Amino acid sequence: MLTELSACPASALPVAELNAHLRLGRGFSDDGAETPLLETILRAAMAAVEAGTGLSLLARSFLWAPERWPGGASVDLPIAPVGAVTQITYTNRVGGEIPLAQDRWRLAPDWRRPRLLATDRPFPSTPQGGTVMVHLTAGFGDDWESVPADLAQAVLIQAAKFYEYRTGEAKGPPADISVLLGPWRQVRLGGRRL
Repeated sequence: MLTELSACPASALPVAELNAHLRLGRGFSDDGAETPLLETILRAAMAAVEAGTGLSLLARSFLWAPERWPGGASVDLPIAPVGAVTQITYTNRVGGEIPLAQDRWRLAPDWRRPRLLATDRPFPSTPQGGTVMVHLTAGFGDDWESVPADLAQAVLIQAAKFYEYRTGEAKGPPADISVLLGPWRQVRLGGRRL
């Protein structure tokens, strides 16, 4: 289970870019009345693109509590790109927490498949009846300019689709963003990411 602990701030969302992309009214005073709607639509579009790629576009904190912790010398992380792993904590069946010393692992960053690598001995297995919790930060950066251009464009196209269909009335075929997301999608064979 991957839980987002911190949402990206509204100031990082490309509201002006979406406004221009939608070609909303020009020449009128901008009273910001559409801004809350555009922010909501952008968050939904980002979530759709992130779900389709397994990526975090803007940097934020996550908590990963895997159902099965594989242990061993290497553990694949469920999201990319990961900038830092700040804490790994084991909990026992009565809720006692045991942090794993930070010199016991290192991050092998990768935009597609980041991993945790054990440094001196394999990761301990999950205590019986317990869990493992991994605190991490993932995303391309803190601002919209750090998001790769094709992913940024996919978010704008998806947001425009959501904006167009916000009343439930179809006004033409939705734009196909699969060509933009294709290079970023993770291929799975036999349940493993490649």
